[in-house]
Amino acid sequence: MADRSAIEWTESTWNPITGCTKISPGCKHCYAERMALRLQAMGHPNYANGFALTLHEHVLELPLQWKTPRTIFVNSMSDLFHEDVPLPFILRVFEVMRKAHWHQFQVLTKRAERLAELNSELPWAPNIWMGVSVESQRYAHRVDLLRQTDAAIRFLSLEPLLGPIPDLNLTGIHWVIVGGESGPGARPMQKAWVVEIRDQCVAAGVPFFFKQWGGVHKKKAGRLLEGRTWDEMPVGIGGMAPTG
Repeated sequence: MADRSAIEWTESTWNPITGCTKISPGCKHCYAERMALRLQAMGHPNYANGFALTLHEHVLELPLQWKTPRTIFVNSMSDLFHEDVPLPFILRVFEVMRKAHWHQFQVLTKRAERLAELNSELPWAPNIWMGVSVESQRYAHRVDLLRQTDAAIRFLSLEPLLGPIPDLNLTGIHWVIVGGESGPGARPMQKAWVVEIRDQCVAAGVPFFFKQWGGVHKKKAGRLLEGRTWDEMPVGIGGMAPTG
């Protein structure tokens, strides 16, 4: 849990669940796994199990203690829709998000199939944003599954972007984040892939956020795209209304 986050597109993180398992190529160099093992070595009690999936009931109500409105990335160290997370616990997370209505919550998953299966059982609220991670055209079907949900704001995290996504259907999508992989063994991202996605967003009127070029030295690579930063946000932060 972080009262303030270094992730460019959010303000804080909240991790009622930690740990995960890899399901697609974007998971290969998982930053959360590296961080969890580092925290385990440091003796952090929430990471006694390393990167094994762990539920943390003692932090479930943490957002209710944060009285100043903020944007909160939910489970930056896990996946709320992991197959081993019981539905009753998912519902408890949603109930906290509903109660803490003054915050904006950003939930992100690669398990779009389970998200779609549970959609009708989830108590959606306007302050709960739902996103899916898509690393290449091969996983673009996750966008179609996200579109089936009743989330007020639906967003895409195309990070780490590992290939072009030329036919990105942005119908019903309200925000797109793009970023390159960073850290040891980072796979390169081509500028043409980013520009193509940016242009699709501009044409569709969808806010576009370019997070980073990535690489082994991500700070040196920076986050300028064609001479400028792209920090567009959906309604609720940047004032841009959703389309579709």
